[in-house]
Amino acid sequence: MTGASGNVGSALLERLRAKGAAAVGAYRDPAKAPAGQRAVRVDLGEPGTLVPAMRGVDTVFLLGAMSPAQTAHELAVLAAARRVGARVVKLSVWRADEGLSPIARLHRPVEEALRVSGLRWTVLRPNFYLQNFLRQGGIRASGEFSFPVINAPISFVDVNDIADVAAAVLTTDGHDGRVYSLTGPAALTYPQAAATFADVLGKPVRYLGFPDDEARSRLVGQGMPEFHADALIDVARAFRDGGAAAVTSTVLDLTGHPARGLAEFVLANRAIFG
Repeated sequence: MTGASGNVGSALLERLRAKGAAAVGAYRDPAKAPAGQRAVRVDLGEPGTLVPAMRGVDTVFLLGAMSPAQTAHELAVLAAARRVGARVVKLSVWRADEGLSPIARLHRPVEEALRVSGLRWTVLRPNFYLQNFLRQGGIRASGEFSFPVINAPISFVDVNDIADVAAAVLTTDGHDGRVYSLTGPAALTYPQAAATFADVLGKPVRYLGFPDDEARSRLVGQGMPEFHADALIDVARAFRDGGAAAVTSTVLDLTGHPARGLAEFVLANRAIFG
């Protein structure tokens, strides 16, 4: 599993361990793996580390870190998977096939390569993560959060549901050649999300939407790399007036439980939000 130390990867490893699956986490430094976790050394920037790490593996969970090199890194993983004949389950992004944003355009060539690879494959396309709100320290400090302006509703999805779906796909049959779009149970605008935070936390919470230039300056000023800041601004532009509001039943269909909504997410993280 690539991306084993990230939000989705670490949650997925927990679920696979609970299912008794023989999961192997890929890390640049295997010594940083959690105690008891099987780990191998993989550096996606060093293709020579890939085939040795994949020997004896029947399925690869492909989760690349967002960077200008992401597409090249993931294509290298596909090449290695072809060498060993491994199935690939790729974590992609919402509407990646349409290339509506720079982030989508990082993923689209990998999806296209999978389709013609001759491998068994499945693609997961989650919408905006609810966990992005955890970076909003202003919710606790001053009762406010800010994102680049998006006027339309978004069907935010919880990382835990992404991990649950991924665990189901990795441990059951019938998913070859399938593309699954993952969402939460409802689509909300940012002002509606603020109202949900206020209701659950019992305090006023408001959304501040900044114009693109100001939002970019704020993101970079908070330490975000310029590439990431520019990508997030472009995502906001792509979905500013619609395109991220669709709600799917995929989480329920594949896991047997309903997708977690914003209110449930806020309640579960109330100690963080204050």
